[in-house]
Amino acid sequence: GGMSVDSITDLSDNTSELLEALQLSHPHELDPRRSLGKKKMLSLNPITWQVPRIVDRCCKHIETHGLQTVGIFRVGSSKKRVQQLREEFDRGVDVFLDEHQSVHDVAALLKEFLRDMPEPLIPRELYAAFLRTASMEGPAQLTTLQLLLFLLPPCHSDTLLRLLRFLGEVARHAESSRGPDGQEIPGNKMTVSNLATIFGPNVLQKEKPGEKDAGAVNFEDSAAIILVLQRLIEHHQTLFMVSAEMQRDVLRRLFQTDPDVIDYLLRRK
Repeated sequence: GGMSVDSITDLSDNTSELLEALQLSHPHELDPRRSLGKKKMLSLNPITWQVPRIVDRCCKHIETHGLQTVGIFRVGSSKKRVQQLREEFDRGVDVFLDEHQSVHDVAALLKEFLRDMPEPLIPRELYAAFLRTASMEGPAQLTTLQLLLFLLPPCHSDTLLRLLRFLGEVARHAESSRGPDGQEIPGNKMTVSNLATIFGPNVLQKEKPGEKDAGAVNFEDSAAIILVLQRLIEHHQTLFMVSAEMQRDVLRRLFQTDPDVIDYLLRRK
């Protein structure tokens, strides 16, 4: 999952670390019709998001059926049903989540998946760096978080963004509101702070699950984890956007080190 290039040897005999890190795609490549009838080799990162099916389907289910569910992620679930869903996903079954599944079961499944990943969404080698941003403020904090996010492997970055978008949508429905006819629509009571408290320890993990002291996070780290995830939820739309200036800087660097890549990108475009 840490490699975003699938035919780098087509471009050069010498693999380029910069090329591996560079993620560029064009809108026409997202059209599924273009690949009908023949298989085309791609030289730069995959054309679809690298998000586990279980994560995307859990998020979609709750977005469709659970945004008004009070206490989502806090109310208990059926361990038996959650285990059954988990086993089906693990076997590669094309699990279809619809209105018949309990929102609380799907919410528990999503939390379990994130908690039990061998490598958390934010890799452990970046754990300390992300926590250090909790003591920063204002633009400096957001700039540092953005640069750290750029270090994530594509599959981690894509999945984290999908999760943060979902959590932001849940938080938007935290408060009660009024419908067009004046009828009260109940809020789910899950604010950004509440969601960060629940998901923070699953996204930022210092130790592997099951290891000694894995659950022993001191108070300072716990508070920092919650604050960092809160900032990620609040600012995910801008944090994951690469500015035009940074893109130009990368291209200038590539022009100096890998001009053949620039030539390839221009021809492909």
